[in-house]
Amino acid sequence: MIFDFIQSQNAGRHLKATLPGEPGLPLLGHSLDFLYRPVKTALRFERKHGPVFWLNIFGMTAVVLIGPEANKQVLLDREKAFSNSRGWDFFIGAFFKRGIMLLDFDEHRFHRGIMQAAFKKQALLKYVERMNPVIEYSLQQWPDTPVNKGQQTAFRVLPNIKQLTLNIATEVFMGEQLGPEADKVNQAFVNCVLGGTALIRYSIPGGRWRRGLKARKTLESFFGCRVAERRRRPGPDLFSQLCQAVDDNGKRFSEEDVVNHMIFLMMAAHDTSTITLCALFYYLAKHPHWQQALRIESENLAKSAVEYEDLDKLTGIEMVMKEALRMMPPVHGIPRRTVKTVEVNGSIIPADTFVIISPYVTHYLEQYWPDPERFDPERFSDPKRKTQQQPYQYIPFGGGAHKCIGLHFAELQVKTILHPILLNYRWQIPDDYVLPINFTTLPNPADGLPVKLSRLNRGSLT
Repeated sequence: MIFDFIQSQNAGRHLKATLPGEPGLPLLGHSLDFLYRPVKTALRFERKHGPVFWLNIFGMTAVVLIGPEANKQVLLDREKAFSNSRGWDFFIGAFFKRGIMLLDFDEHRFHRGIMQAAFKKQALLKYVERMNPVIEYSLQQWPDTPVNKGQQTAFRVLPNIKQLTLNIATEVFMGEQLGPEADKVNQAFVNCVLGGTALIRYSIPGGRWRRGLKARKTLESFFGCRVAERRRRPGPDLFSQLCQAVDDNGKRFSEEDVVNHMIFLMMAAHDTSTITLCALFYYLAKHPHWQQALRIESENLAKSAVEYEDLDKLTGIEMVMKEALRMMPPVHGIPRRTVKTVEVNGSIIPADTFVIISPYVTHYLEQYWPDPERFDPERFSDPKRKTQQQPYQYIPFGGGAHKCIGLHFAELQVKTILHPILLNYRWQIPDDYVLPINFTTLPNPADGLPVKLSRLNRGSLT
């Protein structure tokens, strides 16, 4: 540990001597900017210092790398210079330890290989079938105020969508309904994510870090007591698949492995989809002509619920979803730590340097996205425009070996949820409303995204 500290200090001194950057406030550095204004801060620094710069955050010197070329080098990592585990571990290692995103190199490849079967086409087809009844039940709990009837109270999108996606995750991934435990489990996931952005990273009473550690124990107990039963009586759910999965040599996950992967995947399965759906709600309320266009597309399908083969027909939803993911990607920063000296954009980055790339920042670079603040789904409609993009200028799901394993599940889940919502509801926001984004966890609506929600009379489609 002492050697690691000395090595890190030496790396910090080298960076400050060779790269542009700013120390920020005494002790805090730019920690507050990183927590509350990460995108604006990074874009400001990029304009001032270029695509490679350092800043002090959370008591350490970090290097921020901006742009598609840096994204490509870090995410592909052909030199095996960037540790995923040692990057994420600083933030969420205590709460999502040894989840698939926190493993490196050969070990990561082994675990991912076992898990991959849970996200192939046959599994995805079954997931859609099992999602639809959960979505129908969840939407029945939503307000029933018809259009132009009465004064609707504000409907907060974030908690309602979060509950819906948690219901889906427990049904599809766990094969059971949580019932009275739902609130407890949901809050545990929230506290684990919040713990990773604690400024005070010690277990003090009332602090985020302590709440996150307690939440981790809650989730370990919740999943741990169910492993033996899943191994005795497996079902079609992801939990059972992880309990039963073996590699070519007959080796399977330990109970601890299963619990670690389930905690991470359950969080990822409902948190990232929740963020994407909230972004869709906001932009479709801000641009009602797009909302109506997607509604017409869903009406033309003439089905109250989609089946797997219908998903490719919802091209409008796909375009709008991609643009929403550009403007509000579920993960705004991707950390790594170098395990050896590496050159990036002509700059030498020493071993044991904390490195950050950002999908969010890349998605707002004017040289790659003309008028980046403008919501324009047509960016993803023209094949010529898509071929002109650099491969790593659009990275809402990361890239390389660590590209989100649930990418296709997330896309089909969003389409499967949004289709019946469009058929049954219209929603509005005031013309001057601007969504406040909370960056102290994964990016989400700081105010819960209040909308005026009205039920449509769709006859047989409801």
